[in-house]
Amino acid sequence: MRSYPRNSPQAATRILALAMLADAHQCASEAALLERLAVHEQLGLSRHELQAVIHTFCEELLAGSQGLCWADISLLDPALLGQLFGEIDDGELQRKLMNLCITLVDADSQLTEGESRVLLAAMRYWGVPVAPYSPA
Repeated sequence: MRSYPRNSPQAATRILALAMLADAHQCASEAALLERLAVHEQLGLSRHELQAVIHTFCEELLAGSQGLCWADISLLDPALLGQLFGEIDDGELQRKLMNLCITLVDADSQLTEGESRVLLAAMRYWGVPVAPYSPA
């Protein structure tokens, strides 16, 4: 899998793509939310660039999946997760991405096991304290 410069818009986009794909598919509500929140602008990309990074990430995951299917996407190798999360070391960007990831996985009003794994991995790699979840 390719590497991107630390804290680059492309590295940030891959984190969002990982969160969106953690439930084994990208639903229309997530895509609509990306557009409504103008995530491409928040990250400093054009719409086309954002979609290209997501598409390339999907291709790379499938090419290097070693037998994983989309349903197993949240079971990625810890070294790969470390690489992806390690490309984001700016605290402010980490917080922005955590908020966006949480918003994205909540877009369909369901938190799957895969989505939970990705969010917990982000917290672990970025040193975010994990508090017990209680629905509002």
